Amino acid sequence: MRVILASLSPRRKELMNLIIGGFDIEAADIDERAIEESLKDEDPLKVSEALALEKALAIAKTHPEDAVIGADTSVIARGKILGKPVDKDEAREMLTMLSGIEHVVATGVAVVIGEKVISFTEETKVRFYDPSPYMDKLIEDYINTPDPYDKAGGYGIQTQGALLVEKIDGDYLNVVGLPVARLARVLSDLGIR
Repeated sequence: MRVILASLSPRRKELMNLIIGGFDIEAADIDERAIEESLKDEDPLKVSEALALEKALAIAKTHPEDAVIGADTSVIARGKILGKPVDKDEAREMLTMLSGIEHVVATGVAVVIGEKVISFTEETKVRFYDPSPYMDKLIEDYINTPDPYDKAGGYGIQTQGALLVEKIDGDYLNVVGLPVARLARVLSDLGIR
């Protein structure tokens, strides 16, 4: 049985290497925005898990004998999912709004092997430093890099975005994009090493 990661994220690929040495990567062809839109009235914490499951199921259709892993990460603040900013103004708005508040980074994970489906959501609480002239400068410096624009919530905790973070409560690697400790245990329970 092969293990297939249904994600092109370089961060998830790197993190999967901590769990298992040999796996394949295949991108799922799903309309994430349409799925998010269909779930807009649901609990925001459920959206990432639903997206992860759709990604895994899309690949599992053509690989029914293999273990397919889907994952999706959301940043949730004030009951709203923050997507990837499209420009500097949106990135500045997101990061400024996150300043001084606690938000949740939720990564949904789904493992599909044939008819067997296991899914879960890992939540990590993150708090940014309070607003200040220094925070404003950090945000301006950061949005002038390419980093915020391919990340939910507009920041990467493993890059310069770490300068904005005062503290976290939970799994650091979950904020990076994959809760490896929990996923490793799920895979081990399924006999996958």
